[in-house]
Amino acid sequence: MKVFLRYEENDDESTHKTLKITLPKSWKTGPTSRLLDQFIESYNAGKEGEANPLNATAMHLCVRRRVATNGSINGDAAILKDLPSDGIVVEFISDREDVYVCHGPSRTNSEIKAERDEQLKREKEDKKNQSQCVHFGCNKRFPKGGPYPECHFHSGPPVFHETAKFWSCCPDKKAYDWESFQTLPTCQTGICTDVREESDAPRKEFLGGCDLREQISAGPKLRSIDDFNASVAAGGSESAPVAVRLRSVLKELGVENELFDQVFDGIKKEIREKNVNGTEGDDAKVVDEAVKVLGAKLKSAMKSIAVEQLRIR
Repeated sequence: MKVFLRYEENDDESTHKTLKITLPKSWKTGPTSRLLDQFIESYNAGKEGEANPLNATAMHLCVRRRVATNGSINGDAAILKDLPSDGIVVEFISDREDVYVCHGPSRTNSEIKAERDEQLKREKEDKKNQSQCVHFGCNKRFPKGGPYPECHFHSGPPVFHETAKFWSCCPDKKAYDWESFQTLPTCQTGICTDVREESDAPRKEFLGGCDLREQISAGPKLRSIDDFNASVAAGGSESAPVAVRLRSVLKELGVENELFDQVFDGIKKEIREKNVNGTEGDDAKVVDEAVKVLGAKLKSAMKSIAVEQLRIR
């Protein structure tokens, strides 16, 4: 495991220093304070320390983390997060991560937790007099009744499907971990609001695999290659595939293709001559009308058979 310790908190760049450390196995499960002590010792022993000596008790370590600032997702937003002096290295630092040496005394895990709990308590009190934007992807808070800040949001809810995370309105932009998902850019701008739009259906805050499958099944039914080719061959007729399938089925029932073609061509010829429903010169419309006529004739024939069966009974 390697880490890059960086000191850059000085206007004089000649006092800046980067120290690359390959951690011994025992250091990985040791406290982060050991890294700080190692850096300070190396820093003060060099030319940087001669010009700007550092005191380990007045310094602490930080790592950079990407976050959502002020409730608005911004891919460039990042903050320096303090590392506890007694925190285990492998639990707080990733391999080859940049670790920053910053001014200010280190704090232990318990001290950072106590400070965070106090901050959460203050935020909870503040929220009592605040509203939160209801737009997808915007978590901004503002005083109840306004003023309402500018809003960057999504028009649809988020989708969490297997390992992918994305917004339903921006399906081409996916993330596979929570941190990256938080930084996906928004697609809408406007003004924050705490009033939800009225809708007949309850709003879903997020979508999953079942919702995606429902949307797909509710969409237009995909045609087979054979159906598509039959439609194209008939000038774009939507009914042509039905005629092709019927021809095939009737053959299995003993009706020769030649007989079917003779009947179907005769119906089309009659439709053209009579210009039924303005089909003149439009082959696709002729086929559509012919399928309707043939369907009606087959239905009539089936009814006649049914009537004959009732008479026999």
